[in-house]
Amino acid sequence: MQSLNHLRAHWPINRETPCRWHACKRLIDSKSGATIMEFALIAPTLMVMLMGFFDLGYRTYLEVTTRGVLETAARNASIGKLTSDQVDTFVTSKLKGISPANSTITLVKKSFYSVSQIGKPEKITGDVAPLGSYNTGDCYEDANNNQVYDSLSGASGLGGPDDIVYYEVNIAMPRLFPLGGLIGWSNTFTAKANTLIRNQPWANQTKPSIRCS
Repeated sequence: MQSLNHLRAHWPINRETPCRWHACKRLIDSKSGATIMEFALIAPTLMVMLMGFFDLGYRTYLEVTTRGVLETAARNASIGKLTSDQVDTFVTSKLKGISPANSTITLVKKSFYSVSQIGKPEKITGDVAPLGSYNTGDCYEDANNNQVYDSLSGASGLGGPDDIVYYEVNIAMPRLFPLGGLIGWSNTFTAKANTLIRNQPWANQTKPSIRCS
């Protein structure tokens, strides 16, 4: 009798043991969670790629829009509708609407007597030995009228009638996503746009003064 009672007492355990084993086996053989595991493995890389695409897309949008704003301001300035300060205000106000509040906008305006002077030193009109470079005794076109020979010609501002004006705007701002460093990018980026336009000849163009040192 004791032996029978002992078997009865342990029967539920012995009877449930095969059921638990089959449940564990089904869990081990199950593939229903494979998709979640695969997604967990590729999710970080996918997120970084998406953030990179969004960042580059926004930068492209910002540069295209900036160029449009700058060219509009340059055209209006070339016909005398905008002064130098008004160009700054126009460009800044337009770009503040599409860039973060903590972005920095800088604008460059430089005028030239002719296209051939852009990116070059002021023209030497009277050269004394040693020839080929500026030295004391040379005469030159003082393009910006500062009474000093400059290695890069051009004068700040919008210039006068028939002058060539170079415009450049830069927007420095933090990246949209903070993970740019994971792929070797800086935490900030700069969108840049520039344009070149000739002022309308509403009067005679002023020639640069000739100065001799």
